[in-house]
Amino acid sequence: MERISKTTQANNPLTGLDYPDPDVIRVENVYYMVSTTMHFFPGCEILRSYDLANWEHAAYVFERLDSTQGQRLLGTQNIYGKGMWAASLRYHGGLFYVLFSANDTKKTYLFTAERIEGPWTKKEVEGFYHDASLLFDDDGKVYLSYGNCDVRIVQLKEDLSGPMPGGLSRIAVSDAGNPLLGYEGSHFYKINGKYYLFLIHSLRTQWKRVQACFAADSLTGEFRGGDILNDDLGYHNQGVAQGGVVDTPEGDWYAVLFQDRGAVGRIPVLIPLSWKDGFPVLGKDGAVPEKFLVRAAKTEHAYEPLVCSDDFRGGAELSKEETARKYGTFGLRSAWQFNHEPDLTFVKHCPRKGKLFLKTGKQSTDVLQAQNTLTQRMCFPFCAAEVTLDVTGLKDGDCAGLCALQGCYGFVGVKKRQGETHVVMVSRELLDGQLLPEKEWEAVFLPEKSVRLRLEADFTDGRDEARFFYLAGDTWKPIGALHKLYFRLDHFTGCRFGLFLYSKEQIGGTAGFQEFRYDF
Repeated sequence: MERISKTTQANNPLTGLDYPDPDVIRVENVYYMVSTTMHFFPGCEILRSYDLANWEHAAYVFERLDSTQGQRLLGTQNIYGKGMWAASLRYHGGLFYVLFSANDTKKTYLFTAERIEGPWTKKEVEGFYHDASLLFDDDGKVYLSYGNCDVRIVQLKEDLSGPMPGGLSRIAVSDAGNPLLGYEGSHFYKINGKYYLFLIHSLRTQWKRVQACFAADSLTGEFRGGDILNDDLGYHNQGVAQGGVVDTPEGDWYAVLFQDRGAVGRIPVLIPLSWKDGFPVLGKDGAVPEKFLVRAAKTEHAYEPLVCSDDFRGGAELSKEETARKYGTFGLRSAWQFNHEPDLTFVKHCPRKGKLFLKTGKQSTDVLQAQNTLTQRMCFPFCAAEVTLDVTGLKDGDCAGLCALQGCYGFVGVKKRQGETHVVMVSRELLDGQLLPEKEWEAVFLPEKSVRLRLEADFTDGRDEARFFYLAGDTWKPIGALHKLYFRLDHFTGCRFGLFLYSKEQIGGTAGFQEFRYDF
């Protein structure tokens, strides 16, 4: 294999976007990273890189999972804060493997494909394995590490359908009694004949994510080790931990972990890894470097952005493979994901007009139960989005617009009531840890058939604030109140931009969206 001598600069954190629980592999000169996508569909996103520093979308593993009522947002059901977590990504014997558990169905899923773009074949693995990691051993046997506090190793059947009867099943490492977060987030490897468990936990004396590693000479032997990284990149004591390790064709090693950055979510971090007496050493002098050079297989490669503006007109003629990669969200750009599994009978894309129409098929009390909300991740440290909203199809009781999607949501939109349309700013605030009822802060009569909306999100130094605007003539007018954003376990994801429509009174209303613009 040709050695790579070109370099590029890595800047931490890597993407500025919410890609938590990363696992990373290399296949020849290409790196792939999988991340938790929770309740968003299509799900289980895989990114691609040629240098570990820059990443672009490669594929979604599934469009739909089990199509449960919660996954489809039917009635009052939802799977916020659940869905797929912490996938394990492996390449073995000419196949890609993705294994993860879903916290709404309490099942473990295994997807396989010959190519990263798919098609992916879905199977279920007997049992429920929290934060599981696959290990294909040299002797053909397959193992999982998984669990919280007590991290276990279990041998799987040859077809990976469940535990091997009579096979290895043991506790490898325990963090029992940790009052905050015990060991979890397993990443399981065999490197140079030794077995390694990379794990995350919190310090017992204070909340802080810390990376640990344990090693053993055999799967039945004692796993010895401890903390290998306790650093926060100078950011509010938010530790860097949980993720995979990978080598380069030249033999360099790196870890891809994540760091909490408040309401924007959990962002990947790249860390040089060295070895001392067969044990991993992360960072430089115990710290994560903010900038450093990495080798690049393709310095001339133009990476597609992970978030983007969209005129909803589609793109130029592309190959079947590139069309699937760039427009992998049910024919829309791959930067988009729906808040839950969409009902496409109520979504109409009109490339000729450059419009995306949403139609209501059920009544909803608020934006969280709105089906077919189309989302993109927000970006650290600042980002903004604009969209033009066509309100001619709204019915009384309808509300459509642009939201900051989370449990403590806020939005600028248009409500129709008693035959009139008003631009409104609405939010749900947090007080002493409790969510307050939804509040409409301001309403302005809208005589026009359309309006341009804007949402600005500022995450600088933990600010976590959103502001809302509408365009009156040539002037952006602020509307409503400054809205505080949070990262909370009710959704367990970073805040996102969302294009939404819901009906409180009667179904069948429509909203048209065009000229979505994403600003940094």
